[in-house]
Amino acid sequence: MANQSSPYRILCASFNQDNSGFAISTKDGFKIIDSNTGRLCYDRAVGAFIIVEMLYSSSLLAIVGAGEQPSLSPRRLCFFNTTTGAPLREMNFLTSILAVRLNRKRLVVVLQEKTYIYDSNSLSMLDTIDTVPNLKGLCAFSPSLEGCFLALPASTAKGAVLVYNVMELQLHCEIDAHRSPLAAIALSSNGKYIATASEQGTIIRIHLVSEATKSYSFRRGTCSSTIFSLSFAPSLQLPDILVATSSSGSVHIFSLGFETNQRTKKSGSFLGSILPYSVNDALDPAHHHVLHNAVSAGVRSYAVVRKVDNVADSSSSEIASCRAIISLIAYNGYFQEYAFTLNSQNESTWSLEREFNLVAVISGNAETS
Repeated sequence: MANQSSPYRILCASFNQDNSGFAISTKDGFKIIDSNTGRLCYDRAVGAFIIVEMLYSSSLLAIVGAGEQPSLSPRRLCFFNTTTGAPLREMNFLTSILAVRLNRKRLVVVLQEKTYIYDSNSLSMLDTIDTVPNLKGLCAFSPSLEGCFLALPASTAKGAVLVYNVMELQLHCEIDAHRSPLAAIALSSNGKYIATASEQGTIIRIHLVSEATKSYSFRRGTCSSTIFSLSFAPSLQLPDILVATSSSGSVHIFSLGFETNQRTKKSGSFLGSILPYSVNDALDPAHHHVLHNAVSAGVRSYAVVRKVDNVADSSSSEIASCRAIISLIAYNGYFQEYAFTLNSQNESTWSLEREFNLVAVISGNAETS
């Protein structure tokens, strides 16, 4: 989530692979913050960075400068050790680096028309993917070694996405998800599902990666809106929920955990009996829950689902309710965390658990308000 020409205090924000920590950068430097406590883990004031990527909770960072200083070129990727405070290795490219993703086996570097795959340990190049012009550096990456996929735009004219198996170094599939170009893509952490939104921003679609088939189609709204981020809940199977942020300032949650029960109930209705499930879901807002005005309209934001707890009904094996922890970074400099609760009657509640100023956070626990 980098923005080189950002008018906001935050230039980039990124959570690590398990959402236990996150990094932000400003014009002055970057910070690493613990997601659970809000504690500042690392702070380095050495200039502006457009990319700061963590490798889980290790001391390794992949960082790219914003170009405001000769030593912080946007064409140079630096591996940095937070324990020693020293660079480990640098890699230079012919054009600006737009995105970086990594796990314990693979490193992905996204340029405007090329994407490079490296071995994370030796940094030896494994493959090069020629892509359509990808001006925003749009990509998604599933860090699981069992389902390690990379998703990239496959067209500039429509919302087609290329899914590449990063471990096997081969194209897995191409999915035609939208009629308009892509604005946001996300892979579940296990690589089983991919979520997409187009530049129109009215429909969110979820595909099963293994079969390249559409599983869900949700309507976000009827008016166009820019989708800033998509993120699945962490899960080994079907993610419970998908969270999205948009330029309207709202946070959207699409619930998947109760999908089977809800569809069984809808199948007896007139609409449910004549429309395919995917179309019915797009028309029916039953699985869509919105927190309005979470941030000011137009302010870029980034949300992840850090945790989901399901509560089973004591009289049956069905899920009675779920409680999710949603962490939100607003690029105007604030962190918010919400508890979202949903019961089997599709009734939801939101509560703000904590909020603090990211730019002002110092060593020790962040002050909440």
